[in-house]
Amino acid sequence: MAPFADRNRYFQDLYDRKDLAVMGRNTNHLPSDPRVKAALHQAIEREIYHEYAPPGGLVELQDLIREELGLPDAAVWVTNGATEGLAQVTQLLLEQGQELLTTDPGYPVVAAFARRRGAAAVEVPVYDPACGYRLTADLLAAALTPRTRLIYVVDPSNPLGSCLNPEDVRALARLARDKGAILVQDCTYRDFAERHTPAWESYPEGTVCIVSLSKGCGLAGLRVGAVVAHPDLVERLTTPQSNHLGASVVAQVAAIAALRTKPEWFPAMFRLQREHQARLKAAVEAVPGFRVLVYPSQTNFLAVDVAASGYHPAFLAAALLDRGVHIRHGGYNSPRFGDRFFRVGSTVPRAWVDRFAATLAVVVQEHPPGLPAPERALY
Repeated sequence: MAPFADRNRYFQDLYDRKDLAVMGRNTNHLPSDPRVKAALHQAIEREIYHEYAPPGGLVELQDLIREELGLPDAAVWVTNGATEGLAQVTQLLLEQGQELLTTDPGYPVVAAFARRRGAAAVEVPVYDPACGYRLTADLLAAALTPRTRLIYVVDPSNPLGSCLNPEDVRALARLARDKGAILVQDCTYRDFAERHTPAWESYPEGTVCIVSLSKGCGLAGLRVGAVVAHPDLVERLTTPQSNHLGASVVAQVAAIAALRTKPEWFPAMFRLQREHQARLKAAVEAVPGFRVLVYPSQTNFLAVDVAASGYHPAFLAAALLDRGVHIRHGGYNSPRFGDRFFRVGSTVPRAWVDRFAATLAVVVQEHPPGLPAPERALY
């Protein structure tokens, strides 16, 4: 991995490019509902940022998250983004010598958290149409050991776009309970699934649900998420609490406005991003050897396999970035499978979708397959 300063400079450069079509970080660039923006303006005008929020989050936001998930008996701890909660989960529920079981490809930060605790990160390969690009009960059962303590699954999947069906969820929950393990279901992309099943319903005492307001509500830069679990588990996770001064109060005000009004604006957003998925699919599959792994994706992006094309995804990412389009190649999510695929986002303006399609066509026209990836590819 590149040094921290180099990685930070890379992302600073992306941030500074205001003409860039940012389609590689799964962020939601579609316009926010005016009521969300009005709540933010009012929060700033009232200068509420002088005060700390409650350590568990504003009670109204906790209630809205419970309602959103349909889990009235769960406890909610609001965090500065979902990843802060994941860090606390691995720090307090995982011990040296134990194992975190996750998928490959997956969200790599959590495996890094586990290794930092002195635990092993066991990554189960799921880049396979035979398993539907998801963690099945058979795969999980084969990977479980007496040392398995946490089972972490992003559902719907980052980066593959698949979603567990109700039978999958019940089976994974049963295996976790039988093993005495905690099941961590990261629901960051649940808004974009046609159907999502909370594991809490099958295993309330041992499920941790991770919630993000970054994707569906488009609040990535405000950093607001939540850990939702049995009250006893939340008590453990917040004793001691890594941040006892609470999540950003301004971000929570925006989240409250977004969740209050979501039933009125999100259905149109969902339909629009599905239209964008269709356009993106047509653009990528016009290139010989490119194919979308899961369609329609149950997330706000498409995963595109290029292994049969002769193009390396890191080369494609660099060539598109030079032309003002940012995608993310699979090396971020998986050293093992990263040279096979890239991701491209669908919660973006239509103009970005069209720019991606036109730019991809130019890149493959100007560059033959088989060109090497950059020597040091960032993400």
